[in-house]
Amino acid sequence: MDAVRRETRGIADAARAAFRRPGRERDLLVQSLKAAGAAVLAWLIGGVWMGDPLALMAPWVALVLVQATVYSSVMQGARQFGAICVGTVLASAAQAVTGDTTGALALSVPILMLLSNWPRFGDQGIYAATTAMFTLTAGTVSSYSVGHRVGQAALGAVIGVAVNALVLPPVHLRDVRENLATLARESGNVLRTVAGDLREGDWDAQTAAGWLSAATRLDHCLDALRSARRWSQESLRLTYGPLRRLHRVPLQPLPPPDEDERLARVTGHVTALTRALAVAVDDNRTPAPPGGAALRAYADLLDLIGAACHTEAERLLNGGVDLRRDGEADGRMRELHEHLQEGLREQAGQGAAPTAVLGTLLLQAENLWAEVVPVHEEEGTGAEGTGEEGTGAVAPEQ
Repeated sequence: MDAVRRETRGIADAARAAFRRPGRERDLLVQSLKAAGAAVLAWLIGGVWMGDPLALMAPWVALVLVQATVYSSVMQGARQFGAICVGTVLASAAQAVTGDTTGALALSVPILMLLSNWPRFGDQGIYAATTAMFTLTAGTVSSYSVGHRVGQAALGAVIGVAVNALVLPPVHLRDVRENLATLARESGNVLRTVAGDLREGDWDAQTAAGWLSAATRLDHCLDALRSARRWSQESLRLTYGPLRRLHRVPLQPLPPPDEDERLARVTGHVTALTRALAVAVDDNRTPAPPGGAALRAYADLLDLIGAACHTEAERLLNGGVDLRRDGEADGRMRELHEHLQEGLREQAGQGAAPTAVLGTLLLQAENLWAEVVPVHEEEGTGAEGTGEEGTGAVAPEQ
């Protein structure tokens, strides 16, 4: 029951998000309605207007060809049409050779299942086998039925691609911005969680393992970001010129790929930092955590960097926050840095292990600050305003 309630809440939240604001949920709703509309349109043309008794193929093909991008619709359409033609022709040939539906199935389907793994078909190869089964089990196989099936498949492909390209063509630029913001926000959350636990002073190997696990989950956010970047680049293919003007366009520039690499470095430093803390508190390892005063100062430093990560997330998501270097934050950073440097000198008199740990932690914090608030932004040369792939053109955002 708990699982059902969670799923129900998730569905309700997604429905509210789809109607309240632009976002992934609304994009999913639009694409689903477009796919349904393409199938209905294909049926009206092929089954009602043309009166074709084999019109099932048209809505079936149209439904699956409303893909996430126009480019993928075209590519998948070509592959699926090829697979359907191969399946139809081979099934008809098997029927002619065996003269029996069962024999034709036994002869053609194994061959078509092998062909479905041909890389040229991509993930559309399975349609060769399913088309053969429909062809052989739907009634008499003749040149008339073969021609109609292929014709209806072509009709469905044209309708599916046309609907996807001409009706609110999908452009997945917002996904990049949202994934960048999520990665920055989650990095800040990890840093502030670590800071809170260090400040309280009551942490152990289990606590550190939790930090490390949370930092490792940032890799999933990074994978989602890279996937979104690939989708965004693909979604711009075949959607230039007149098609772009059919798209709903509120427009902020797409953050350049350099932002992806910068936040990838941030996640790497967060993971290295949490790993160093986990090693320091492990009884089976030589390093030891530094003293309480140094850790409290370090917690303040991480809290400051975590807050900067959250500000960066707002900038990436909304494009309206100026993240030039904050003089007050810079001053606080220098103050904490000097305090920790002094603590490093004090730790040196207490043993090599805590000194090494504090030095490593301080280095990771400096790296994080440099990546989260880059120096070039102080000069007003932030990432916003550059076009996709260095062309200088500003890409519209969905």
